Amino acid sequence: MNTAAQQSISADNLAKQSSAHGAVLERLRGMLPAASVITDAAGLRPYETDGLTAIREMPWVVVLPETEAQVAEIVRCCAEHGVPIIPRGAGTGLSGGARPHQQGVVLGLSKMSAILEIDPENRIAKVQPGVRNLAITQAAQTHGLYYAPDPSSQIACSIGGNVAENAGGVHCLKYGLTVNNVLGARVVMASGEIVELGGVLYDNPGPDLLALICGSEGMLGIVTQVTVALLPEPETKAVLLAAFSEVVQAGNAVAAIISAGIIPAGMEMMDKMAVQAAEAFAKAGYPLDAEAILIIELDGAAAELATLNTQVTDILRAYGAYQIDEAHDATQQARLWKGRKSAFPAIGRLSPDYLCMDGTIPRKALPKVLTEIDTISQTFGLAVANVFHAADGNLHPLVLFDANVPGQTDHAMAMGAKILEACVAAGGTVTGEHGVGVEKLDTMCVQFSSEELQQFFRLKAAVDPTELLNPGKGIPTLTRCGELGGMHVHKGRLPFPELERF
Repeated sequence: MNTAAQQSISADNLAKQSSAHGAVLERLRGMLPAASVITDAAGLRPYETDGLTAIREMPWVVVLPETEAQVAEIVRCCAEHGVPIIPRGAGTGLSGGARPHQQGVVLGLSKMSAILEIDPENRIAKVQPGVRNLAITQAAQTHGLYYAPDPSSQIACSIGGNVAENAGGVHCLKYGLTVNNVLGARVVMASGEIVELGGVLYDNPGPDLLALICGSEGMLGIVTQVTVALLPEPETKAVLLAAFSEVVQAGNAVAAIISAGIIPAGMEMMDKMAVQAAEAFAKAGYPLDAEAILIIELDGAAAELATLNTQVTDILRAYGAYQIDEAHDATQQARLWKGRKSAFPAIGRLSPDYLCMDGTIPRKALPKVLTEIDTISQTFGLAVANVFHAADGNLHPLVLFDANVPGQTDHAMAMGAKILEACVAAGGTVTGEHGVGVEKLDTMCVQFSSEELQQFFRLKAAVDPTELLNPGKGIPTLTRCGELGGMHVHKGRLPFPELERF
């Protein structure tokens, strides 16, 4: 084909694309209030990134529906014209999962923020996707109930986004991730069809499609309603803070507590840099000379708690804790947790920018991987502060850098990828609760073989054959993996010809 013919085809494609976008925009303006269809540059700017601010892209248009029916109509319109849709919750995600598409519609769910029902007898809440995580607990507190998953961003993050990323938090050790606390969901599929998954019970007949939606990063459907389980507030709580002179001691103490058959409600670890930053920010009373601290929450009946408290304290001392503080009243407990909950913004005071990584490793590998992260930090010349869910092995190394220095953003991203590779090498995974988004596409090539990636694409194709929903996220193409060095990439013809395009 000669150059003139290629240019003619390209011009035709652009004309078709322009026509499709014009038709979609006209329909969007016909179905939504004017304020809910954003096309001006100033209005679009807040949607160019999520919590992963190192990656930005201006969207074509942003729409803010208020009802499930509007969401379904928007999806049907975009499906008809082949225009991509990028679902967006509160925008607090840290992996670029809500990164816009230049030719796509960002479908924001922030206006769907009603708590539809609190049922204390059945211990459930029905909520729209834009409801903030913390708002569910606040609404249930009058009944002595709460919603267990509590990401660090719980004051701002939405339940719809929590479902998309399968968010965790401090209490996921004992009470599980989002997937373990969601009973049902209404979902708009790529065709615009509305389906209901799960219900109000802990189990339902048939395949567990609800679990498939949790953590699907907006690639399989758009959640428009969520039914969550509520738990009764525990009879008593105790929060312990243990200080260690070595990070390895703290890591070994974590493994010893779990090995003893003790499952705390939460067990968090912070290294010296994180401790000092959090203390300066939150005034939580943390020991500034500690190389690492553990914050451990125990809960249950009063008699049980007394025994657990003694057992945990003995283990902490046996593994080198030189200071153990105990908080038994709500005010003291809130003070100890305040530093941990404030750790991410506190680190922001140390550096113009930081990259919040998210990888998971076996608990036994904790000391080894932390040592390796320190080595990687020295090699790349960028500081790292470690804040993480210790007992889950879910690490959150914070890579400090300055985006104003040419090339340093890419340098930080490369360092983050090395940390995730270390997690995989230790028998772990590239994500624990932040998702893959666009940030971890390359490291997915390290963890998964071509055959496994093909299975992911088959699943995507089964429910979204035209790649309408959040395209380019979550799953790396085989071509991408091949360009990274051919690791794990299938060299022959794929068993399913339709997957060749990937």
